[in-house]
Amino acid sequence: MRADFYVLTEAGPAARLKVACRLAEKAYLAGQRVLIWHTDREELERLDELLWTFADTSFVPHEWLTGDGGTAPVLLAAGQPPAEPPQVLINLAPSDGPPPLAAAAERVIEIIDAEAAHRAAGRARFRAYRQLGCEPTTHTLRSP
Repeated sequence: MRADFYVLTEAGPAARLKVACRLAEKAYLAGQRVLIWHTDREELERLDELLWTFADTSFVPHEWLTGDGGTAPVLLAAGQPPAEPPQVLINLAPSDGPPPLAAAAERVIEIIDAEAAHRAAGRARFRAYRQLGCEPTTHTLRSP
């Protein structure tokens, strides 16, 4: 498993969701199966809308994970994780531990904004990945 932390210099969900769109698009274009995980269904619904509109030239085929699974290359989940682990797991949940299926994914992407509570939870997840035997990589993204 590979874990990448994208640390943003701005706070709030707007920047975090836009970065999630870009990273999901990049993984999709590379032919990878993506799961975007969040515990906040309302914020994930905003991401669902943003995936259709974040760039004029982009198309990211996606759908909500259902009990039957999903066929789109990018799945959105705010509840039960899929039976089969994704290749890329984008975590937007602010919990202190890794999301479900993190250890089974090839790559986990954590997007951390500048909000103090999100930074603290991100540091806890960083430590948790190390305990799983993974050495996370950090990328700092400056606000435009």
